[in-house]
Amino acid sequence: MKQAHCIFEEDDHRWLAIARDPSKPGHIIDTNEYVVVKGKEALLCDPGGIEIFPSVFSALSAECDPTRLAGIFSSHQDPDIISSLALWLEFKPELKCYISWLWQSFLPHFGGEESTFVPIPDPGMTILLGGIELQAIPAHYLHSSGNFHLYDPKAKILFSGDVGAALLPADHNGLYVEDFGRHIRHAEAFHKRWMGSDKAKRDWCERVSRLEIDMMVPQHGAIYRGADVQRFINWFSALEVGVLRS
Repeated sequence: MKQAHCIFEEDDHRWLAIARDPSKPGHIIDTNEYVVVKGKEALLCDPGGIEIFPSVFSALSAECDPTRLAGIFSSHQDPDIISSLALWLEFKPELKCYISWLWQSFLPHFGGEESTFVPIPDPGMTILLGGIELQAIPAHYLHSSGNFHLYDPKAKILFSGDVGAALLPADHNGLYVEDFGRHIRHAEAFHKRWMGSDKAKRDWCERVSRLEIDMMVPQHGAIYRGADVQRFINWFSALEVGVLRS
């Protein structure tokens, strides 16, 4: 089963990482889910697919009252991101789902009513949670044509979706990146194939370089901390993307 790890805590403000499920079937890609908690409200980032819903729900419930969930942030439309939506709405029908406007008529195929979805405009928007302002940061074409990341300026954490993702072997099971050079080898092929626009990549690198980021938390793989955040941005900026092979 997945476990929730507290990666940031300051008073009633927390970030939880739900990661690493050794019992997950091998044919399903491993994913990380993140929960931002502030006061009596919580926001779940990329809740994952139908198959892992019980594991994610159990891990979240062990650390946070799930009735505090106010919404879901979906970075884009892929099934490993958001196909569990109907199950979360069955638990709490009034949940709001923040998604690029581009996908607001596609996601109802996973569940929800028109009123469920809060469309994010292309330039991004502010999402209020328990009195703090989270920022939806544009990441279009990285890899989805309507794609957003989530930045918490108080915690200095950037949820970066598929950017920074690494498809790690079974023996790389740490929560954090400990050896950047060793880790990034497992990210290279993924980024070359799945990130489709060099211009979008450069725009993103310039945009996030202006943010104060202590942690960058991707949807697959391990968490980047401290100097490894800028190390990743520099590596990504120089990488050739949108290619089938190196």
